[in-house]
Amino acid sequence: MSSPAAGRRLLSFLVAGPASIRQAANGAKLLLEAGERGTIAVPGDLLAVLASRGVVVRTSHTVALSEQGLALARRLLSLQAENGRRDIGLVTFDEPDAPAALANLSESPLAQLVRRKGKDGKPFLDMEEFRAGERLRADYTRGQIMPRLGANWVASVSSGRRGGAGGGADLTDAVLGARQRVDNAIAAVGPELSGVLIDVCCFLKGLELVESERGWPVRSAKVVLKAALATLARHYSPVKERERPCVLHWGAADYRPSIG
Repeated sequence: MSSPAAGRRLLSFLVAGPASIRQAANGAKLLLEAGERGTIAVPGDLLAVLASRGVVVRTSHTVALSEQGLALARRLLSLQAENGRRDIGLVTFDEPDAPAALANLSESPLAQLVRRKGKDGKPFLDMEEFRAGERLRADYTRGQIMPRLGANWVASVSSGRRGGAGGGADLTDAVLGARQRVDNAIAAVGPELSGVLIDVCCFLKGLELVESERGWPVRSAKVVLKAALATLARHYSPVKERERPCVLHWGAADYRPSIG
């Protein structure tokens, strides 16, 4: 899986113009060459995803930003210029109709966790878990689920109407669809793990705050969140049921089963 930083690097490279493509020595990556602008290596799966989302236009030998991609790239440069070099990344989701989006990685607790490494030197969160959490947050935002609903926020998912000052206004299909996806995701994760997902992914609460509010031991929220994100990732990308292993019989070279 490609990191949000890889998408940011690709946008920054292509905003100045198209580039030619050739295969890298590492079969999983492609080299983008643009004369005086130099050469960068990008994951091949990232380029395929961005092409399917309409962010880039690719031919057999070249790649360039589409109008949508150019708008994203200009927005990226604008955000980076506002307060110096802000940590902006490009996030994509597995859902075919989900657009690519920019995310401020410095504000997202998940973005900070995905860059941490455990004692074994491996990232604490893998990209599937990170993308699952960001996808939940995207649907939570699209669904206009208000923080004031607190623990009872699920009740709003199938209501079909907004609360607050705009109460009674019909919601669009896109909003209702996002709410339904959130409902399905939380149901799949279960009540024991869903609370920490909402706190961290949707309300952007830090792990220390979650532990303080819930009365949990120090550093326990990280463990619970890891389990919750793994479950959420399986919900979004279910693994096909594996075939049952064949039953083997050990015998001598001249063994023949009896029939009867």
